[in-house]
Amino acid sequence: MIVIALLLGAVYVYSFTDWFRAPAKVQILAMARPTNINGRPVKPNQVLPVTFAFNRKVRLTEVKVVAVDDEKTNRFPHALWQLISDSNSIPVKQLIYSVTVRGMKPKVPRGKAEPLEPDVPYRLYIKEANSVGQVDFKTKTSVPTE
Repeated sequence: MIVIALLLGAVYVYSFTDWFRAPAKVQILAMARPTNINGRPVKPNQVLPVTFAFNRKVRLTEVKVVAVDDEKTNRFPHALWQLISDSNSIPVKQLIYSVTVRGMKPKVPRGKAEPLEPDVPYRLYIKEANSVGQVDFKTKTSVPTE
């Protein structure tokens, strides 16, 4: 009876827990939007805000954006924007560059997101308790009005 109970317990742990699974990847879609954070149109020749959408709600523990070229040449690239969770961040389905998520704070006290340059490749890294994700993106400028 003890052997059967141990066998059933092992099957349960293997089937219904995440103990033996690799961290799941979060799929991320990066989009440059022609409206600013308040919903107003972006001024001509201004860098478009970047929105990141996830395939599911994630409770982020870290968010970091670095320049891809800086990452190629430096072992520890400069983070243009980095947030960490000091307690419980709220689950989010999307994220906007430079907008703080409730429950997260800049890794550097009073740090702010640095402005992005147009047509420069960047990389977003995110971490959650049991999953990670990354996406490369480029920013664009708004079209000048005539």
